[in-house]
Amino acid sequence: MPLPLLAFIVIPIAELLLLFEVADLIGGLATLGLVIVTAFVGFNVLRIQGFSTLSRANQRMAGGELPGQEIVEGLLLAFAGALLLTPGLITDTIGFALLTPPLRRRLAARLMRRGTGFFVGGMRGRGATFGGDSTGDTIDGEIVDRDGSSKHEKLSDDDQKRS
Repeated sequence: MPLPLLAFIVIPIAELLLLFEVADLIGGLATLGLVIVTAFVGFNVLRIQGFSTLSRANQRMAGGELPGQEIVEGLLLAFAGALLLTPGLITDTIGFALLTPPLRRRLAARLMRRGTGFFVGGMRGRGATFGGDSTGDTIDGEIVDRDGSSKHEKLSDDDQKRS
């Protein structure tokens, strides 16, 4: 079973079980209040952290650098926001963990190292390159139909002006 599907099934069940246990300990209304307060606090911290990350990205772009780290951190912040808005204590804990800058920066750096080929070089492996150096011979040709007519026709001056 794929991991995202498994998480989609297991996490809500674990959230419900934990919420029931906490409700038994502190009461149903207190548990509901806890879920609402964590969502509210998380949203406000997310807003502050998001503006901070956006500011750092703007500074790097103004300095002529690509804000790769900040982009990945922004994606992690968006994920943290989604987790914080999801009712439950497990998702709130993970969301708050992603809101802490040291952990988020370390995780973003790790994701960037793992995805360097994707972020910088595109697809890996051998294949055709556009605009790159070629080691093979260049073959120039023209496509001719069986009846001998060519699809390559010289454009008239009027056609060239329109292109």
